[in-house]
Amino acid sequence: MIYLDYAANTPADEQVINTFSEVSRVFLANPNSTHKLGRIAAERLRESTNKIARLLGVLESEVIFTSGASESNNMAIKGAAAYNKKYGKHIITTFLEHSSVNGTVGYLQNNGYEIDYAEITQDGLIDLENLKQLIRDDTVLVSICYVDSEVGLIQQIDEIGKIIKNYQHCIFHVDATQAVGKIPVNLENIDLITFAPHKFYGLNGCGVLIKKENILIEPLIHGGISTTSFRSGTPALGMIASTEKALELAYENLESNYNYVKKLNEKLRIALNKYPNVKINSNENSVPYILNISINKVNTEQFKLDLEDYDIYVSTKSACCAPNTASRPVYALTKDRKRALSTLRISLSYITKEEEINLFLEAFDKCLKNFVK
Repeated sequence: MIYLDYAANTPADEQVINTFSEVSRVFLANPNSTHKLGRIAAERLRESTNKIARLLGVLESEVIFTSGASESNNMAIKGAAAYNKKYGKHIITTFLEHSSVNGTVGYLQNNGYEIDYAEITQDGLIDLENLKQLIRDDTVLVSICYVDSEVGLIQQIDEIGKIIKNYQHCIFHVDATQAVGKIPVNLENIDLITFAPHKFYGLNGCGVLIKKENILIEPLIHGGISTTSFRSGTPALGMIASTEKALELAYENLESNYNYVKKLNEKLRIALNKYPNVKINSNENSVPYILNISINKVNTEQFKLDLEDYDIYVSTKSACCAPNTASRPVYALTKDRKRALSTLRISLSYITKEEEINLFLEAFDKCLKNFVK
């Protein structure tokens, strides 16, 4: 099997699984319980929270645990919009966002909020001048991903954050799900940051929201107590500890993993550039972990299935996107609907072997010949 869909999900690291198992077995009590076992569990929870905060360069009190990035995005966007609606109901986002951002923004639009989409330049970056023009006195939220999940474009988040700081009641949310654990992230000028560990060899079912101390949001879940008033529910200590371990491992090898994957990406680019009907959508501003291509006059959904005959697994878009629809990020970048309808996303990992890339390229060539007979 050759798995090349790591942007959708990564296999859990054995150390992460062992951490989850050990913590779940040893710490029996609810960390919210006031008896001795509860206090012991609460202390273990504090250790993990503190380690995650230190790795990310934030305060321990700013770390909130959720069930995943989709919940974190919903919580950040809905919570910030609801709390600040007294200042306005205008939101700015982009066409590069994950469906858990798009869907949440769409929900708010149906409930009286006005939405604007920032333009993308030819190099795939947010047009900062356009963003400045869009921000108004009643803009309460700007939501822009650190790295998009389909093309892998890295945005100039620090510069955007500095622009937004000039507006007292405007909150800056960043979906960093494709960035954390893969590239260095600077969270200094961001108010709300969301991500999930299953993108960097952690477990599914856990997510993180970093909410800066001076930011207030309305909670999605009410009732019960927890580590924070902003997210009720019994803390999932095993999941939280495993998230800490996954983040620790990712940060230990951040640079070496990046450099290795970059070499694989370059190998793919050189090989795929030889095909006249293949256009590479990911550019120099994209992370090497994602290589998005379009294949002219090819049904890429069928192409993906053809690759499965060789036990090779890629995707056409983000796993959370509806099938047989145009890629919003590719269309935003290229303004070419046909190109956005014929995308293939190859996503890489430090555990991807060069031999797997060679076998993929052989299979790719055979599959493509079936379409261009």
